[in-house]
Amino acid sequence: MLSFVLFSLSRAWQGFWRNAVMSLAATATMGLMLLMLAGFWIIQTGLLAGLQFTEQKVEVVGYLQPNAQANQIEVLQSRLEAMPEVASVAYIDRDIALARFRASMTAQGREDLTRYLDSNPLYASLEVKLVDPSNVRAVGDAMRADPNIRNVINIEDLVDRVLTVTNILRTAGTVVLVVVGIIVLFIIVNTIRLAVVARAEEIEIMRLVGASDAFIRWPFVFEGAFVGLLGALLALGVLAAVADPISGFMVDFFRVLPLQFGSLTRDLVVLVLGAGVGLGVLGSWLSVRTYLIR
Repeated sequence: MLSFVLFSLSRAWQGFWRNAVMSLAATATMGLMLLMLAGFWIIQTGLLAGLQFTEQKVEVVGYLQPNAQANQIEVLQSRLEAMPEVASVAYIDRDIALARFRASMTAQGREDLTRYLDSNPLYASLEVKLVDPSNVRAVGDAMRADPNIRNVINIEDLVDRVLTVTNILRTAGTVVLVVVGIIVLFIIVNTIRLAVVARAEEIEIMRLVGASDAFIRWPFVFEGAFVGLLGALLALGVLAAVADPISGFMVDFFRVLPLQFGSLTRDLVVLVLGAGVGLGVLGSWLSVRTYLIR
């Protein structure tokens, strides 16, 4: 088995350079298509990170009654934290609320009129972050039912609109990525098929002398893997060359959002190498199969 694999690899390498023009054309096409796929994937990753950040910012704010006691607030906070829909609960006292208001006025370049007041006019509040933004109604109703809550900011309509927009964008991004992947597969399969067509006579001769389907197929499959691997390395080389401009663009574009992209580089390398080798093997398999089923 090992000897057959080594023989197939050797024939695949020889076949790659025997038809150098077609092989290099297929490699260049593979590299360009993988660059396009990687570009759309990077855009999709940024979009999903932005949508996730937006959803994480959804929170329910309930203002407390002025006469609410500390132990009553602690009990309410503990009850809210025990709800499965709640990620965290933060108590904001009146002094913190006033400091936040004054900071926002300063950031907007507006005059702080609260300094003319004799007392702090703001209420203490509980800020509840949600596990899932769709749970805003349940958490809001639970807070309104407590007598220590003066009122709850109604953001249900806003959350519904945000979720509608994010779901549309997430679905559209996924559909675009899948469509691009199908287009890439179609172009690569046809490009590799041209290389196989150029060697149709060779395949026919091997069939006439009694070569098995496996003997004919596997060198072409490995050759497709070579094309995919070289195309992936070409695409990764180009991406490495433009990595700094791309990183700068993404940082500038999402500057207002402290997004977490995770292991973007590792995922991109896995995507490009996996797609390159996988598409090369699949393209060669499908192309040679056309001749073997005749």
